[in-house]
Amino acid sequence: MEWNVSVGIAELWRQQAIDGFSGKKAEIPPLDLATIGAQFPIKSKRAYLNNASIGPMSEPVIAAVDAFLHDVRDHGRNNYPTWCTYADQDIKGRIAKLIGATAAEIAFVKNTTEGLVIVANGLDWREGDNVILPSIEYPSNVYCWMRLKKKGVSIKWVKPVNGRVTIESLAEAVDSRTRLISVSAVQFSNGFRQNLAQLSELCVKRGVLLNLDAIQWIGSLHLDLTKYHVDFLSTGGHKWLLAPIGTGFFYCNRKSMNSLEPPNVGYHTVNKGEAHMDYDLTYREDAGRFEEALVNFPGIWGLDAAIKILLGLGTKNIENHILGLTGYAAEGLQKKGWQIVSPMEQGDRSGLLSFHAPKADLTALEMQLREAGVDLAIRDGRLRISPSYYNDRHDIDRAIRALPSQ
Repeated sequence: MEWNVSVGIAELWRQQAIDGFSGKKAEIPPLDLATIGAQFPIKSKRAYLNNASIGPMSEPVIAAVDAFLHDVRDHGRNNYPTWCTYADQDIKGRIAKLIGATAAEIAFVKNTTEGLVIVANGLDWREGDNVILPSIEYPSNVYCWMRLKKKGVSIKWVKPVNGRVTIESLAEAVDSRTRLISVSAVQFSNGFRQNLAQLSELCVKRGVLLNLDAIQWIGSLHLDLTKYHVDFLSTGGHKWLLAPIGTGFFYCNRKSMNSLEPPNVGYHTVNKGEAHMDYDLTYREDAGRFEEALVNFPGIWGLDAAIKILLGLGTKNIENHILGLTGYAAEGLQKKGWQIVSPMEQGDRSGLLSFHAPKADLTALEMQLREAGVDLAIRDGRLRISPSYYNDRHDIDRAIRALPSQ
């Protein structure tokens, strides 16, 4: 089916999801922001600016999930081999295209934490090793490393400088026993955007593995992993990807694949097909070795629909649009007396914008805004907005009008 003005994008995505059961390749048409914005029902009801927490799903994503569920309803297991092939080749291929990787470097996970745990529990740690972490990380990128204390692995904390996790501070923390630096590509509390090129160069030069929590980056900012070396990367689908909860992907650089032992193993870890009684624990050659069993196919079909939207819009266009919205919001907020907390220097900005006022009752204000049809978040004692590609200046204006002057 070709898309034109008489065929809705949701119906096209539904048909492509169905075509996937027969192995037919999906063609992604160029998309525009206005057309896609209309595919988000929440947009007509609210100024939803909390995409860095849980993003709403669009009609095309729901249509793709629905198509998969109907296939199971009507055919049971009969299309299972095709599901596996389509997911491994086509869907992973589109994910790889999104971030500048190869399909063989992608594994499906249910959330960012699962990917981080694969790394934490999969490396061959030695007593005395250490991991470098910023002191403002989300708990998912903390607890899995704290748990390694029982193996004699310590954490070296790096404090931010004016909200920024500097390359100089990270470099100063590296010593001869540092095995890995694990950072959020974008910090959840203030939106600081890490310089991945410089961080990658540091890790390569010092012989340290680089692990990224990328959930606040992918879907809002352009990413091309061919430009630098990242060993491991994890992200979930429920934030900026605007995909179903319980979906995500783990990237394992093919050069780093054999440095990780799959922490969980099952029939999908090996490449035996239906030969279930042929017990040979030889791992799959690709990142699929980290998928121990049946994956969340309904959610993954929805994730694929969300990825196709991103590819159709173009990630550079999405980044420019989102940064334009946060810049516009910062100007409006400052005019009303709010203080911008997020780093605003070129290269430091992301899709998250944090702001505060010393005397504001943020909890009460959040509820007032919600009643006014405006959704944002409170993080680290500040208000935070996170507009996505379906948002526009009208959403920002609505939020600013609802905020009191300071």
